Amino acid sequence: MLDATSPTAPGWHLSLYPAALEGGGYFRASIDRPDRSYVARGMAADPERAAREAGRRARAKLRRYCTANRLNRMGTLTYAGAGCHDPLQLRADVGEFFRNLRTALGDDPLPYVWVPEWHKSGHGLHVHFAVGKYIKRSVIEQAWGHGFVHIKLMGDLRAGAGVVEEARKAAGYVSKYVAKTFADPDARVLGLHRYDVGQGFQPEKVHLWAPSSQGLLDAASDALGSMPQRVWHSGDSDDWEGPPALWAQWGGR
Repeated sequence: MLDATSPTAPGWHLSLYPAALEGGGYFRASIDRPDRSYVARGMAADPERAAREAGRRARAKLRRYCTANRLNRMGTLTYAGAGCHDPLQLRADVGEFFRNLRTALGDDPLPYVWVPEWHKSGHGLHVHFAVGKYIKRSVIEQAWGHGFVHIKLMGDLRAGAGVVEEARKAAGYVSKYVAKTFADPDARVLGLHRYDVGQGFQPEKVHLWAPSSQGLLDAASDALGSMPQRVWHSGDSDDWEGPPALWAQWGGR
């Protein structure tokens, strides 16, 4: 049942993202609030676990954003010549690129996500990005203007797969590059975002509550009009250390 007025009530709670066709939830045993005291950066009791959790949250946000906005085309922006080794310059150039792209497309709102990556060859930085509409390569080249571009629709999926699965695959690629910044300290520049998205397109979140985990999944399935394709329960994970939790993902076109 929908119960947005009681987010602290005992029972099962789910944050459902209808446009992204997924949701994650947990069991709350009482109304006592957990201790969420601020921990300064680098002072976590288990830094490696903290990095893994931060990476997991970032990947989930990217997956929901890409899926909700059906970002099913992956592109790459590369510099010509000696490349770019200045992260601030890169961000300025990418910001200009997306402004140019929106202008070329008639100034329509444009959801997108992009993430920087360092070349292994020492060429500096390049950019991976995802969009959700067909754009001529020549338009992308003109909007970029600093070198080379590549763009493709996500493929190699099962027969009958639609735009939702394409977007989830694109999210997987983008998330892979972001995950590197959590595993390799040299892959991230402190003080700068690991990735960026078009503003104003974050998927809406709906709060659901039920006395049981199955009741929660039933309520979410009723809201989305189908049964989930994938379900994960914390009870299936031997190394799960938090409260009972679940996650589910639904199919769509």
